Amino acid sequence: MKKLFITRPLPESVLSAAREVFDTSVRQSNLPLSAHDLRWVLREYDVVLPTLGDIFSAEVFEDVPDPRCKLLANFGVGYNHIDVAAATRSGILVSNTPGAVTDATADTALLLMLMSARRAAEGERLVRSGAWEGWHPTQMLGMHLSRKTVGIIGLGRIGQAIAQRCFYGFGMRVRYFSRTPKMMEFDARRFDSLTEMAREVDVLVACVPGGLETRHLVGADVFDAMQPHAHFVNVSRGDVVDETALIAALQDRRIGGAGLDVYEHEPKVPDALRALDNVTLLPHLGTAAHEVRNSMGMMAIDNLKAFAAGTPLPNAVNAVNAV
Repeated sequence: MKKLFITRPLPESVLSAAREVFDTSVRQSNLPLSAHDLRWVLREYDVVLPTLGDIFSAEVFEDVPDPRCKLLANFGVGYNHIDVAAATRSGILVSNTPGAVTDATADTALLLMLMSARRAAEGERLVRSGAWEGWHPTQMLGMHLSRKTVGIIGLGRIGQAIAQRCFYGFGMRVRYFSRTPKMMEFDARRFDSLTEMAREVDVLVACVPGGLETRHLVGADVFDAMQPHAHFVNVSRGDVVDETALIAALQDRRIGGAGLDVYEHEPKVPDALRALDNVTLLPHLGTAAHEVRNSMGMMAIDNLKAFAAGTPLPNAVNAVNAV
């Protein structure tokens, strides 16, 4: 029986499924593994189920020239915490869990859009503080989302799910920034320039994968292009946004507000960002639902089972010459 290492506690149903096929060890901590420990698991286990906090850098792979591990079955759709090219050179397969997170992440984007535009987090803090003096006609006026224009950065599975919710649920006009045109069942205008799209929209939503290609994709030029009433939402990866530029835009009131579920140096959130009233901050809740985390785990287990059986992985990210 092959040895499996799971880097953080997962739902019991997922662990039970893993134990049916593998000699399974589960680390009882939610802190990221150190580089030393990452090297150790590559040497000691046949397969590893990591999460987004476990940073498998090129240096980690290079320091283990002949790893026992032949598969990293990532728990999550994003895999920018794994240097896939280095894993491939080391003969290690990488898989992920697409599809399982689509609806939950799209729902979270709409949650943040509403919270930011309608100043919900600010209002909740007002009530909790005991300072609320009761309803009056000009209190905490925000922006109505219905029939506004949304701009979506990246129109993959999640981006399309957000677009559908915006169009059908709120009657919003949909604009998107993507390398290739997408076929939608409703009118959605594509932009080649992110700054041009930013000038036109009332809400700008980032949902592209993380990694070197998208690092700081949303920076000062984008925030400068946005209209003063417009809101920015990020449900992708924190480093897609230049956090310093976002803080400056919020401090100067150059944009209407922001809703964030991810951060550039997560879990660290800058003091300057936490001090602002015009930003909604969530602790990476995008997939935090019982059904979703269970589905993610089972999808990861399906990849592990396929590997053990010597069959193609359902969700392979890369390919290697031999496993």
